[in-house]
Amino acid sequence: MQSLTPNELLKVLKVASESKRNHAMTLLAFRYGMRASEVCDLRLSDIDRKNGTITIRRLKGSRTSVGQLMNVQGQPLLSSARVLNAWLDERETWKDASDFVFVSQKGGVLDRSAFFRMFQSVATEAGMPPEKRHPHCLKHSLGFAMVSANRSLTVVQNALGHRSVASTGIYAQPSREQVDHAIQATLLELF
Repeated sequence: MQSLTPNELLKVLKVASESKRNHAMTLLAFRYGMRASEVCDLRLSDIDRKNGTITIRRLKGSRTSVGQLMNVQGQPLLSSARVLNAWLDERETWKDASDFVFVSQKGGVLDRSAFFRMFQSVATEAGMPPEKRHPHCLKHSLGFAMVSANRSLTVVQNALGHRSVASTGIYAQPSREQVDHAIQATLLELF
């Protein structure tokens, strides 16, 4: 299961930010732990700009969730409210009558294969290895980042929209480095 490190994520977002649409799609996929299809299926009615919320209609049996659109102090690349509002303002100039948040340049809904190609191009330009050029890495990146920040599994579960905490447990599996560090610390404490 591949994920991006925080530095890799910022590199990807920097490249994606060359397009307001691509930046918004990439950031929302990460920030709300969304699948490519969930990003592409977002409707304008799912965004409440006045109250600063986004409704995510999850797929694969996951639960629908509502998230807060927020700005991150000192991190404009991670500020979902600012990035999404910039895209929505630009989108209005596209004169696309569809109800989808993310539209193609030809008009109408952007499909997940187009999102995949866009992300693959952005990740390649950002210098990511081939195994980290899939948009699902963004969802995994959120899960692993939250676990590494010591967030409880139930909080991670809710952030990712999982129905079962068992689905979320994959993010709590320690790396070999973490296990080695824990063993070393234990031995130093005991002896």
